[in-house]
Amino acid sequence: MTRLAPVAAVLLALASAGCGSGEDTGRVPPAATGSLEELAAEVECEPDVQTDADEIRQAVCSTAEGRFVLATFATDRGRREWTDAAEDYGGHYLVGRKWVAVGDERVVRALRGTLGGELEAGAGHHAHGG
Repeated sequence: MTRLAPVAAVLLALASAGCGSGEDTGRVPPAATGSLEELAAEVECEPDVQTDADEIRQAVCSTAEGRFVLATFATDRGRREWTDAAEDYGGHYLVGRKWVAVGDERVVRALRGTLGGELEAGAGHHAHGG
């Protein structure tokens, strides 16, 4: 996992905005699946791919709600290990099977309405779920 540590640092820099007051409508679709490009298309963003490796792909995306990082992983285990390590640094995460979106709370809550997934908050933030 040490090769993924620099990637986590980049994602966390983008997600370092403070806690927001995003609204969660309570209606969450099933978690989306697909490639990085397919997930980005679901939320109508043009992904700016930053990392394209066998085990992880990541892109910076922007939507009307704001900027976030979308990362996809080759395996569920890779996503789980990365998320476990990254959450120690704080931030807000929307987690699906083999993917994660990282941004401020308002952005990840908005993405959840389209992508589904589970909301997670890193260290230093209150846990949010739904």
